[in-house]
Amino acid sequence: APTPYTGPEIQTPETIEAMRVAGRIAARAMEEAAKVIAPGVTTDELDRIAHEYMCDHGAYPSTLGYRGFPKSLCTSVNEVICHGIPDSTVLRDGDIINLDVTAYIGGVHGDNNATYLVGDVDDESKLLVERTRESLARAIKAVKPGRQINIIGRVIESYAKRFGYGVVRDFTGHGINSSFHSGLIIPHYDSPHATTVMQPGMTFTIEPMLTLGTHEYDMWDDGWTVLTKDRKRTAQFEHTLVVTETGADVLTLP
Repeated sequence: APTPYTGPEIQTPETIEAMRVAGRIAARAMEEAAKVIAPGVTTDELDRIAHEYMCDHGAYPSTLGYRGFPKSLCTSVNEVICHGIPDSTVLRDGDIINLDVTAYIGGVHGDNNATYLVGDVDDESKLLVERTRESLARAIKAVKPGRQINIIGRVIESYAKRFGYGVVRDFTGHGINSSFHSGLIIPHYDSPHATTVMQPGMTFTIEPMLTLGTHEYDMWDDGWTVLTKDRKRTAQFEHTLVVTETGADVLTLP
């Protein structure tokens, strides 16, 4: 496992620009894999495409070998909340799938994910995906220097509650820079413990995971794959961003 990060959460302008490069590669690798999402495609094929894109552009897939994770991205289908491992699983018409891609280049990481529709998807799942994307957009708008980090979770949770969605608590956003996970935690619910004040130059991810049912989860014996306890569907979206003088600047744009 990587050595725990002990550096600052506020990054230099040089580090931020390097993270923008890493973030762009991660976003484009995710886009390339997403282009082939369709019934009949395996999650291994999505992994192959993202892996090759990152390597072809001089980056290393951050997840590959991270604490023993065996693949170059996470593929989380339907009731899988996060950390699904690509394999011979074949996507079916009506599925939803989250791709989570992180690229390492120039000594820094860029981390993003999005949930995609496979073929003809039911309206309830479409709305879940659309609203999870919207919850991330609203959370990014809430980022301002001087505010506590718990404003992020408060915005996401209050929006999700309108629709009766669960908000996953045990898997969070995180600080990111030269370290994949710096130790800074970004909850997606209104946590009284998330009192760190945002400052310009802080870099972290926001990655809300919303569910059609409970926020509680089970984990497979592989030690990675996390799924909803009631096996209802879940969606997730993520960006890496930096706090600016006036708000947030998203670093994972293609």
